[in-house]
Amino acid sequence: MEETKRNQMPLIGDPAPEFSAVTTQGKINFPADYKGKWVILFSHPADFTPVCTTEFMTFASMQEDFKALDTELIGLSVDSLYAHIAWLRKIKELEWKGMKDVEVTFPLIEDIKMDVANKFGMIQPSQSNTQAVRAVFVIDPKGIIRTILYYPLTTGRNFDEIKRIILALQKADADQVATPADWRPGDDVIVPTAGSCGTAKERMESKSDDTYCLDWFMCFKREKK
Repeated sequence: MEETKRNQMPLIGDPAPEFSAVTTQGKINFPADYKGKWVILFSHPADFTPVCTTEFMTFASMQEDFKALDTELIGLSVDSLYAHIAWLRKIKELEWKGMKDVEVTFPLIEDIKMDVANKFGMIQPSQSNTQAVRAVFVIDPKGIIRTILYYPLTTGRNFDEIKRIILALQKADADQVATPADWRPGDDVIVPTAGSCGTAKERMESKSDDTYCLDWFMCFKREKK
């Protein structure tokens, strides 16, 4: 039996693969054109498909929220540039969940030869040889991949979670902390685990108003309301 060819995707902590591509907003060079910005690079299976249409309407309606977080959006599918243009024009005519007259102004990559999709492991043969799965790569201002999400063809993405990931990563980088389960801005954060017996003892005995510990390895910092 012939072995199915699988494309190796980059991993969290790896530099994001470089590429140049034609998009609905002109040619882009990645990551050079996005230096100093957070980027959400996401793929979708095909233009003129219902799940993808709801996703693009949602991403476009949230674009200003992401820009406020210094985050740019880049979409990708293996369709042609002209198919992209026709589809985005049709999206503007649709109304769904209160979203209407939605204009997609972030770039959508033409990737007919699947060059970019293969670099990011977005083509998964057990799902499809001709369509990208629903991948999301969160890439930091240094061009490093910080989060990878993969959804099957049938399942639309959770965009509140994608935004929450950006907020959590930015919080962790800014304050050198970690964020607990279901963290939202304003919630308490986790400080690095004690690296010595002395530090562990000190933390457990501390009466600080700013931090508290459930145990020596699990200490939180209170966020100022």
